[in-house]
Amino acid sequence: MFEIDYIQLSSLFDLELALESLPFLLKGVPMTLYLSVLGMVFGLVLGFFLALGRGSERFILRFPSRVYISFIRGTPMIVFLFILYFGLPVIGIELSAFTAAVLAFGLNSAAYIAEINRSALNSIDVGQWESAKALNIPYWTTMRKIILPQAVRIAVPPLSNVFLSIVKGTSLAAMITVPELFQKAQIIAGRTFDSMTMYILVALIYWPICGIISVLQDRLEDRFSEYL
Repeated sequence: MFEIDYIQLSSLFDLELALESLPFLLKGVPMTLYLSVLGMVFGLVLGFFLALGRGSERFILRFPSRVYISFIRGTPMIVFLFILYFGLPVIGIELSAFTAAVLAFGLNSAAYIAEINRSALNSIDVGQWESAKALNIPYWTTMRKIILPQAVRIAVPPLSNVFLSIVKGTSLAAMITVPELFQKAQIIAGRTFDSMTMYILVALIYWPICGIISVLQDRLEDRFSEYL
């Protein structure tokens, strides 16, 4: 009975193969993080302006922002990724796999970030806007020095969750041959025919990465809570 269980366990996860493959898989971690950071930065910038447009009183700004957010949130990420990489060449626009992935993650995350930012901005007492207006403080100065410092504190936890989603979502970039963590696992799985070991190993690598990000999130929350 013990021998049968051992055989079943070894067929589920080959420790020797995992240890041999680990250095090769870890070479994909920098690309995973690079994609995640660039996608998040792009999403933060675009999401900020989408949030302003979404909350604007002007229809010409509000309507396109709402349509964009609705479309992105209702579109599977992998479909959007394929449109950028495989679809755009049909109309003469060719993007590298890396560029397509960064754009896809940035454009996709921007829709969720926009809603987070809008909620955070709306949570600030409107009286602060009115006071700044009464003192003739310019709009962008009010936004930068009064509103944003308070809104950022509120937005940090959900924004951190978006970043975690991007980190895990970078595995989809393997579908368009970006040499990130999951793509390297697929290479080994295809060569050794041991997909289960590779997928479990990838999960074990993603876990501490996301754990470190969660710790940083807690540190940021503690830092901002000092100003309450």
